[in-house]
Amino acid sequence: MTVHSPFLLDVAGTQLSADDRRRLAHPLTGGVILFTRNWCDRAQLLELTSAIKAVREDLLICVDHEGGRVQRFRSDGFTQLPPMRALGALWMQDRNAGPGSGAMAATNAATAAGYVLASELRACGVDFSFTPVLDLDWGGSSVIGDRAFHADPRVVAMLAKSLAHGLLQAGMAHCGKHFPGHGFVRADSHTDIPVDRRSLKAILQDDAAPYAWLRSTLTAVMPAHVIYPKVDSRPAGFSRRWLQDILRTRLGFEGAIISDDLSMEGARRIDGHLASHTDAALAALQAGCDLVLLCNQSLGDGRAVDDLLDGLADALAHGRWQPSPDSAARRLALLPETVPQAWDELMFQPAYLQALEMLP
Repeated sequence: MTVHSPFLLDVAGTQLSADDRRRLAHPLTGGVILFTRNWCDRAQLLELTSAIKAVREDLLICVDHEGGRVQRFRSDGFTQLPPMRALGALWMQDRNAGPGSGAMAATNAATAAGYVLASELRACGVDFSFTPVLDLDWGGSSVIGDRAFHADPRVVAMLAKSLAHGLLQAGMAHCGKHFPGHGFVRADSHTDIPVDRRSLKAILQDDAAPYAWLRSTLTAVMPAHVIYPKVDSRPAGFSRRWLQDILRTRLGFEGAIISDDLSMEGARRIDGHLASHTDAALAALQAGCDLVLLCNQSLGDGRAVDDLLDGLADALAHGRWQPSPDSAARRLALLPETVPQAWDELMFQPAYLQALEMLP
């Protein structure tokens, strides 16, 4: 993935079409995100990921694969991973186990979950998962719900760091989401525009605290499509104050920033109006995102994907957007290279088998 490849797109089905290949070959395409519709079984998934890499070896193949209700591949040998709240519940059970035990079982289970998740995905050619969720479990958000580890930011940080450790052991980068926090608001940014009216101080001491504690651990961060009007009138993913002044400067995060899906309703309400996909992508890039994500637009004629590629190319040519040399490509490439194991080999690997036994 080169510094001029900021766009993550999707593909329509279980095989690449001619249009998919053309869009993947575009120099502004940096990668692809897969969904359940792109999955039949492991053999087909490996064929698809191999076909994507055959178009361009440097394309990043991504998926939302967290565990619980957000797990795209669930059958044909894939382990059904628990929701992250189950790890938080294990932490609460284990804390009373006696002096020195702390939350040992929960942190070990989180590392195991990360290792299993990454090992199985990499065996099928997937490079990257948008996990862990760092949102706090305030109890009112239906879209976050049991995807959150816990209500306590300290527990969230510890379990997320343990999960990230397992991912990294298997050679997979990771993405903390949704900065600075989506768990407090009830509205779902897929269909609405959530507004969180708390002060910056309150958000930093609670929801955003895991990002500060994990700044040297996280390889990427995804900002929330939430407006925090006491900080900025724009959603966090389009706000230079949130991404540059707070995340980069104040919290010291140096990894990649990846926008949430720009097709979501909450993504395109910028400065009081509904922006086009191209204008939303440019707003995210200008605010400080390194990569922008557009989902579910390859279905049908895929015109929105082509329009966005054309719009980004035109904006780059006319100086409306200029990628930094110190971009997401370099940051995500800092991971030491590890060779993924074939699925049949993975099934007999001692570390994998031990991790399976440690899952809750």
